[in-house]
Amino acid sequence: MKPLIVVAAILVVPVVALMQGVDISPRAKQLHDRAIVIDSHDDTTQWLYWDKSWDIAVRHADGNIDVPRMREGGLDALFFSIWMPSEVTGPPAVKRALDLIDSVREAVRKHPNDLVLATTAADIRKAAADHKIAALMGMEGGHMIDNDLGALRQYAALGVRYLTLTHFKNNDWADSSTDKPAHNGLTPFGKDVVRELNRLGVMVDISHVADKTFYDALQVTSAPVIASHSSCRAIDQHPRNMTDDMLRALAKNGGVVQINYEVSFLSEEYRTAKKPADVQAALDAAANRCGTNEACSTSEEAKIQRQAMRDGKLPKVTWEKIIEHIDHAVKVAGVDHVGLGSDFDGATMPLGMDDASQLPRITDALLKKGYSEQDVEKILGGNLLRVMEAVERAAKK
Repeated sequence: MKPLIVVAAILVVPVVALMQGVDISPRAKQLHDRAIVIDSHDDTTQWLYWDKSWDIAVRHADGNIDVPRMREGGLDALFFSIWMPSEVTGPPAVKRALDLIDSVREAVRKHPNDLVLATTAADIRKAAADHKIAALMGMEGGHMIDNDLGALRQYAALGVRYLTLTHFKNNDWADSSTDKPAHNGLTPFGKDVVRELNRLGVMVDISHVADKTFYDALQVTSAPVIASHSSCRAIDQHPRNMTDDMLRALAKNGGVVQINYEVSFLSEEYRTAKKPADVQAALDAAANRCGTNEACSTSEEAKIQRQAMRDGKLPKVTWEKIIEHIDHAVKVAGVDHVGLGSDFDGATMPLGMDDASQLPRITDALLKKGYSEQDVEKILGGNLLRVMEAVERAAKK
């Protein structure tokens, strides 16, 4: 994100200098300020959908994303997730997906000085040059196309630029990493979905998919794929994470893994820890209060679990685990194939990565580990821009 101009005083302030109580080196501040920083997965869409009075342009006391904190953290482009639970299928899923898409487009329409709808890598670059935040959309779960390539084409026309082939459960044409295999990967129709995504210039996202689905997708695709929000299974054995073999295969495909910040995907100790009875009771009570409101339930769960970490009731996971996963992925896949996919507003963040304002910590930490400035820029967003451009070129052939 480029410096903000304060109109009253015509005062130029480096965006990352606004962070409170976080020690970032001058070199990291300068690098973060000039880089194009992209987050490939965010669930703030749920706030836009469930609470029509919620305004992304004002600072909020909870959650992870709003314009002021994106500005402070130098976040130039954000993929808003179009998501609903796997249990919502058929025409109701299509209807809700269209409503979610509309909520993102409406947020952009209402705040033209801050946000601009983007669908291409060139759009992101222009938004950064114009000091605006590029708003993009990714669809998290193939169940929302209702087994209809026509619906997929409609979503693409409205601006969706990646499709996560599954969510936590299998759909009718692809196996999920967190469900019992039903299709041995992709069905013939599932392979048609991948081909149609290639034709449309929409990225194939393999986060959430079963390992066999991943390899099937790589075999079919004619363009690089992404993992929009996945981390490394060598560090945390959650099936949502990628094995080293998968990381190497993704690199060979030319794709990119966008590291997820969710604590249960970062820390094996946290993932396997048993929640104390009082913590579980608080989580259950929050779920009852929130009902089907996903923005509410995710926010309340994150607050409870983060407090439990602070209190020593759950293993403490700090933001440095993000760096550990980035570094491992770089060592296995190569620096050209790693990026950032936070899962902000859709997950429990590690301590010290409370919201988007703290993203410069990643830049500072990578520099301190010896990464070159060029390589840090790739991780912050350059690698995803490269993949987007490759997918766009492939669609024109």
